[in-house]
Amino acid sequence: MTSLLKRIPELTLLIVGTIVIYIAMGLLSEVNDTNILSADGAWALVVGSFLMSLVIAIVAVLGGVGGGVLYTPVMLGFTSIDSLLVRSTGLVVAMFSGLVSSGPFMRKGLADIRIVFYCAIPIVIGAMLGAQVAIGMAETMGEEGDAIVRLLLGLILVFIAVMFIMGGSKNEYPKPKHVDALSKKLHLQSSYHEESLNKTIHYKAVRALPGAILFLLVGFTGGFFGLGGGWAVVPVLNLVMAVPLKVSAASSGVLLAMGNAAAIWPYIMKGALIAVFAAPWMIGQVIGGILGAHILSKINAGFVRNILIVLLLLTSIKLISRGIEGYFGIDIPII
Repeated sequence: MTSLLKRIPELTLLIVGTIVIYIAMGLLSEVNDTNILSADGAWALVVGSFLMSLVIAIVAVLGGVGGGVLYTPVMLGFTSIDSLLVRSTGLVVAMFSGLVSSGPFMRKGLADIRIVFYCAIPIVIGAMLGAQVAIGMAETMGEEGDAIVRLLLGLILVFIAVMFIMGGSKNEYPKPKHVDALSKKLHLQSSYHEESLNKTIHYKAVRALPGAILFLLVGFTGGFFGLGGGWAVVPVLNLVMAVPLKVSAASSGVLLAMGNAAAIWPYIMKGALIAVFAAPWMIGQVIGGILGAHILSKINAGFVRNILIVLLLLTSIKLISRGIEGYFGIDIPII
């Protein structure tokens, strides 16, 4: 009984979130190619998108990932909305998710501007390349290209879920034994005041070149799939470049905002970003991000993280099944 009482906030959040998701999915299921511009279809689209975005933003903040990691797979897996529209809006979701979550860190001066500027170059280049490749594939391969995207995205979700399950070996205050020449030349070192220890933490970033290559790949993945890179940016900064965890998290939001903002432009030029579709997702991310930040202090985030892992695995199954059906023509009876 005592353990159940301790879980009441988590269970309440899960029940409420499930109800809201069902309502949102019910509204979105009413939207299709024939009624998307009708009055009823437009209202269903706006309200359903806002509710879905609200829940996704809350879960993303509590789970420690960007909103795009949940938005794009769910929309591609469970709706028939155009793939490019989903991915372009996914970049908007990821961008606003990063901006909202990085606000408190920025106000405390935790984001390392020098590291942000250095890492932003490869992530922006990769994001724009990924967006261009996505648009090119959609133009040349059509539905077959969409099937490949769903299949690959499903496999990536499995990889992300496994990363969360394994946990990784994040280091709060990494101490590199050797600083490479490029990192020294770029002066990738700084300090910040750690309130929990009441002292100043000095750090030096290392492995600047491998970090840049990985950020190029992260940017490409984010721009191509519309995922954002919240699941990858912090591990690269912390585990590869030896940046303290708090600085990595703070810098991550700024990097994602810059990379996703750049990746959106090819989609805008293609006409794949529609304001009336993206607006409720943007508002939901802002409100949900703020709510998630307040809820975080009152519940066990590990509980939500487990729910997130289940969602990723279930969504990956749906994406992989739809990808196989679309590309190979094999009917897989998965709900």
